[in-house]
Amino acid sequence: MVRKAARQCSPWLIPSLLAISLALIAGCSGKASTARYSASNVGSACYAKALPTAGEGGLAWGSTLSMARQKSLNNCIRYAGRSGGTPNTCQVVLAECRN
Repeated sequence: MVRKAARQCSPWLIPSLLAISLALIAGCSGKASTARYSASNVGSACYAKALPTAGEGGLAWGSTLSMARQKSLNNCIRYAGRSGGTPNTCQVVLAECRN
């Protein structure tokens, strides 16, 4: 019976692979993240908040008061449905425009 000699890895191979992978992970996580959504759009001067009787409500910005009210009502219906609330009871409780 012929046996082949077992090849041993160099003692520095595993630590170097670990160091390279950590460097790659750190390099990717250090990138500046870009915000997908802004709390207030640049041209949006009006905001509105809609709440259901149960569940999560919705806050939205819009260029006009009616647009902000409609967006917040749509958000309220969406979020209330996801949170187990009552989407059919959403009402706009606050709507204002900034100066």
